[in-house]
Amino acid sequence: MTNLNVATNPSDQTIPSDQPYQQLPIVDLSAADRGPQARALLHAQLHSAAHDVGFFQLVGHGVGQGETAALLDAMHRFFALPEADRLAIDNVNSPHFRGYTRTGDERTGGSQDWRDQLDIGAERPARIPGPGEPAYWWLEGPNQWPAALPELRTAALAWIDRLSSVAARLLRELLTAIGAPAGFYEPVFGERAHPHLKLVRYPGSAGDGAGQGVGAHKDYGFLTLLLQDQVGGLQVQRADGLFHDVPPIPGAFVVNLGELLEVATDGYLVATNHRVVSPAGATERFSVPFFYNPRLDARIEPLPFPYASAAPGVTSDPANPLFAEYGRNELKGKLRAHPLVAARHHAELLVPA
Repeated sequence: MTNLNVATNPSDQTIPSDQPYQQLPIVDLSAADRGPQARALLHAQLHSAAHDVGFFQLVGHGVGQGETAALLDAMHRFFALPEADRLAIDNVNSPHFRGYTRTGDERTGGSQDWRDQLDIGAERPARIPGPGEPAYWWLEGPNQWPAALPELRTAALAWIDRLSSVAARLLRELLTAIGAPAGFYEPVFGERAHPHLKLVRYPGSAGDGAGQGVGAHKDYGFLTLLLQDQVGGLQVQRADGLFHDVPPIPGAFVVNLGELLEVATDGYLVATNHRVVSPAGATERFSVPFFYNPRLDARIEPLPFPYASAAPGVTSDPANPLFAEYGRNELKGKLRAHPLVAARHHAELLVPA
């Protein structure tokens, strides 16, 4: 892929992956089942990766090739459907921000992301907020599914269940790794958790030559598990302030920590800026990010752990304040990222310019 190295701001620069930081830390989750010594090494690796980088590659997660193939096959079939079939489930039809987003209709940092995607969540009845109820309940509701591809629903919902289980196990091991109670946050998940799955296609560079597949950002949940193909394009901001390529590892999930874990640990665990650079020319890239999020009404309590005195504090961004209730953070992000949906269904929630 072609690296971008034209920005004047050092935080926007990119260096090739054959320089330092060639690869993210690699963590083998199956070590948790191989005895005390292997589990202790796993915890040391998790602790370092989550505290120092905020990103790592996860192997040994137990998700089989057959499960992955079923999802990827359904995803490729979806993007091969006629445009009319995809637009029939356009997310502008959904007040819950579910469905298909056309290339360029989502924004990060105020700029267009050059990708199209299908947004999927837990399959639940629509919840319309009543008088005095928080507006974030709009985020709970049914998905939109293509009529011509019924197997997509089966594969996507199975993937949400499977990765929710992997993420729950990973979170327990991560909390144990920093000396915290393993199940401290289990009450904010459960049956009303708010997982989010994206099926994403990057169709190549934009017509104007812009390289923003998705702009630099942090995720606002607990954990993100990303399945990416072999094209590449994901970049992570490292300690030197530069964005570095993340070479794909077959069968691995790229894991990053969300802002809720940074807030919960007062900055000891870090949420890290990352982005995707569009593949060159007409090359397509496919990826499947899964976001492990708590209940919309969850209030994230500070985590008790022995390294709290070494916490540096949470990164402050006046343009992106974090709220105590998770749902307020997600709704804020959705309104910014999907202006067409916001204008059609939630004009009363928009802040006047």
